[in-house]
Amino acid sequence: MNIDFDKMGGLVPAIIQDSFTSKVLMLGFMNAEALQKTLETGKVTFFSRTKNRLWTKGEQSGNFLLVDTVKEDCDRDTLLIKVRPVGPVCHTGSDTCFDEKNEEDIMFLKYLQDFIERRKFEMPEGSYTTSLFNKGVNRMAQKVGEEAVESVIEATNGTNEGLVYEASDLIYHLIVLLTSKGLRIEDLARELKSRHK
Repeated sequence: MNIDFDKMGGLVPAIIQDSFTSKVLMLGFMNAEALQKTLETGKVTFFSRTKNRLWTKGEQSGNFLLVDTVKEDCDRDTLLIKVRPVGPVCHTGSDTCFDEKNEEDIMFLKYLQDFIERRKFEMPEGSYTTSLFNKGVNRMAQKVGEEAVESVIEATNGTNEGLVYEASDLIYHLIVLLTSKGLRIEDLARELKSRHK
């Protein structure tokens, strides 16, 4: 990474974005030392222009910004830092410094698959997901078929609430099946995106 700190007198803007929801959480400034500390500790550290010192977000509140990735822009004078926030980001208690909620329900599908992948790795006793992995791909595929039929029945002869319930079961079992095959829900998104021309 070769950031041009000279362009703005030793500082560059750092856009902080949630890795999970893609929401912009805040904007801060970094000097070379703040960037170095961020990379070393895995916690976002800014240069505070008002305090004239390094400032690690969360150093007092405990609401740290845990770094996933750091990227520079095409002009090498702005950073995009993707993070996992620990608690609210803004000092006002808001999720973001722009007073927005930091959530996107559709992104829960990615979280759900991450959770299912952990289940596959850990295989805790008493877990329904563990039982599906133990029964193998044929049982998982059968469950996808059963839930698809139940979704169709609700769509044609049931209620909207029933359809949402059964389709949710279908999606869950499909994600378990995908996970067993080493695939991700994002693979389906990429395939659908490639068809949408």
